[in-house]
Amino acid sequence: MNKCILKTIAKNKKAFYDYYILEDFEAGIELLGTEVKSLRRGKVNIKDAWCSIFDGELLIKQMHISPYEQGNIFNHDPVRPRRLLAHKREILRLFGIIKQKGYSLIPISIYLKKSLFKIQVGLCKGKKLYDKRKDIAEKSAKRDIERALKER
Repeated sequence: MNKCILKTIAKNKKAFYDYYILEDFEAGIELLGTEVKSLRRGKVNIKDAWCSIFDGELLIKQMHISPYEQGNIFNHDPVRPRRLLAHKREILRLFGIIKQKGYSLIPISIYLKKSLFKIQVGLCKGKKLYDKRKDIAEKSAKRDIERALKER
């Protein structure tokens, strides 16, 4: 049996609050030298990041990878667009879906799979304000029920 070790580097909790995640998939990230070292230390922020398709390539934008401290002049721009590695057929399918109104690609998490960095990208539809309020009310009701059961 092939057991795959996953180490989560960063999660985007805001994505679950702001979007309905309809589908998710895994993609690789094209990184440069000092970015890999920074990612291994967990110096990444994907809260404001989003993905787009340009010229048949899947790009992640606004993902902030902090500069590596010992990087000197070899550090790269922290928020540069990075290419995601996915199959061409999958990219074209997503491009067709994104053209529909209200759909977007949002990074959900970054993790280390064996020795490769992978990113979980979700096909999302934005929530309205009343949907967010409803989710908060459901969570608090569930929490109250669990507390009541725990007291018994």
